Amino acid sequence: MDIEIKKLSPLDVDQFVELIRVFEDVFEMKDLSIPGKDHLRRVLETENFLVFAAISDGKVLGGLTAHVLQQYYSSFPQIYIYDLGVKTVFHRKGIGKSLISAVASYGKLIGAEEAFVQAELEDEDAIAFYRSTRPADEERALHFSYIL
Repeated sequence: MDIEIKKLSPLDVDQFVELIRVFEDVFEMKDLSIPGKDHLRRVLETENFLVFAAISDGKVLGGLTAHVLQQYYSSFPQIYIYDLGVKTVFHRKGIGKSLISAVASYGKLIGAEEAFVQAELEDEDAIAFYRSTRPADEERALHFSYIL
């Protein structure tokens, strides 16, 4: 099976919708209401928002979204991997690692200092996956959210 890792552009909104549906399934979201294509196109137009999709035979098998963060401690940006998901039937085929590799290559291209991702402590599969990608560092942290 040939798999292409593609950085999506505003012209790829249909593939972005496919990826969001993959996330909906993988992250077990119930009845997810996706914003309209005009909104998603605007999101894809955002300079510091990245979407990489793993595509085979015209179908999205998985992908990731990330944000490029400008720093004030350094002149080099960081990349925050926000979501990474691959259809369950395609797990353990190297797709997730290829997506991480694509972000790393893109990060080097733009002069990023590092890429980072968080995983919930109870998500043992995600933690095992990220550890298998040989990260430079692992940090335990708590995440606090504020409803606005």
